[in-house]
Amino acid sequence: MQGIRKHFRHWGTFDYVNTLLMLIIMLVMLYPFWYVIMASFSSMAHVQTHGVLLYPDGLRLAAYRQIFTHNLIPGAYKNTIFITVAGTAISMALTIVGAYCLSVKTLPGRTALTLYVVFTMWFGGGLVPTFLVVNSLGLVDSLWALILPGAISAYNMILMRNFFQNVPNDLYEAAEIDGITRMGYLVRVLLPLSTASIATISLFYAVGYWNSYFNSVIYIRSMDKWTMQMLLHQMLKGSTELTNALYDNQAEINELADETMKCAMIVITITPILIVYPFIQKYFVKGVMVGSLKG
Repeated sequence: MQGIRKHFRHWGTFDYVNTLLMLIIMLVMLYPFWYVIMASFSSMAHVQTHGVLLYPDGLRLAAYRQIFTHNLIPGAYKNTIFITVAGTAISMALTIVGAYCLSVKTLPGRTALTLYVVFTMWFGGGLVPTFLVVNSLGLVDSLWALILPGAISAYNMILMRNFFQNVPNDLYEAAEIDGITRMGYLVRVLLPLSTASIATISLFYAVGYWNSYFNSVIYIRSMDKWTMQMLLHQMLKGSTELTNALYDNQAEINELADETMKCAMIVITITPILIVYPFIQKYFVKGVMVGSLKG
């Protein structure tokens, strides 16, 4: 306690004002999340008449029971997890291999290839050509249509390439003397040194796959292949098809407020990312700063 008092004793007016301002900003940013969580546990009448300020009117699980009663939500959760895990694994494999190739200074045409990759960050083929390619490959109404078309990010590849370039070349020369091949050097030397960058870029990919809904709107036709984000999108826009699938009768529709169901869906959708993020947060800043250094 004395140490805390001694610490605050050296504070000036700026420190107090700055701390107060940061606390206000933090509360303003956190309150929408708190409101959504509290509204998901509230009753229909409380949400519609009184609203939710700081706490719900009791711990009501009706919205969550209704959501998990039907196979549509667990199926959407399963699809989202598959897309996130498989997509992140594929994207990281392609990104690491591509970044390593571009980091090898003896690679013929290395500068031209790097410029070609960077060019794709500024100009894309567009929605219609991309759809035609996906359709010609027979991927429409397939979960792979949500993974393969955007399996690699030029930005993430450049970040990883910059990190590989910052590793001293003496390590490769020493490994080469020991008889290690290029691929062996990547697997046994570079990857163990790239934990921070790999964790950071994996987070970028995972969050991107988890939050993506637009590709589902474009490519997915069957309800059993919807993702959680597609489900949430349909619920927010008031889809009649989704309402008929979630509710068995009008009594159930009257029992729960649309606002309560939407809030419960949002909580269920964002919870996995909120759980995973703290475990890799320590790598986040380090990975971005290391990969952003110019090679």
